[in-house]
Amino acid sequence: MGKLLYITANPKAIEQSYCLSVGLAFIEAYRKERPEDEIIDLDLYQIRIPYLDTDVFSGWGKLQQGKAFDHLSGDEKDKVARINDLTDQFISADKYVFVTPMWNFSVPPRVKAYIDTICIAGKTFRYTSNGPVGLLGDKKAVHIQSRGGVYSEGPAKEMEFGDRYLRAVFQFIGIKDVESVIVEGMAQMPDQAQSIKEKAIARAQEAARRFAREPVRA
Repeated sequence: MGKLLYITANPKAIEQSYCLSVGLAFIEAYRKERPEDEIIDLDLYQIRIPYLDTDVFSGWGKLQQGKAFDHLSGDEKDKVARINDLTDQFISADKYVFVTPMWNFSVPPRVKAYIDTICIAGKTFRYTSNGPVGLLGDKKAVHIQSRGGVYSEGPAKEMEFGDRYLRAVFQFIGIKDVESVIVEGMAQMPDQAQSIKEKAIARAQEAARRFAREPVRA
């Protein structure tokens, strides 16, 4: 039995969101292929994610100096422990599905805050004399992203920093087996929005079947 983290980052209802609708089609298809797997829903708008602030850096600094956890202040303990929990939860999973909209060329801020809790030296990557090395090479990931405009080609291609950002993060922590399912152009071509959505759902369902069946690609 495997463990999959289904990570969503959109405060809208599913029926109002292209990415969540496509994501739902993906996860339903995945469940049919691997009903024995544990799937954990992680709505980034419904969980507590500490920002990297003064308390976090101060707490980390004390721990790096060899001080015991009990020497941290109340806020330091609370935030550092919560980040540790999120990091450990991420590491414990075998597969990841991120579902995000594009907002202002990138991902919602809650995604960045979450990424800050999983890119932790010594846990998901380590520093070496040749540079950082990712430690999660036995994992795989899918990113489902919705975009109102068309960013996969044409003049706007270089302005897409959401899927590219997550792919860079995955690479950094060692995850090389990555696939993207993109639904785009609905605002740019509103008369084709339903057709675009339906085609993206079909692609997501096929991607889910591959994600369920295929071993990790090194």
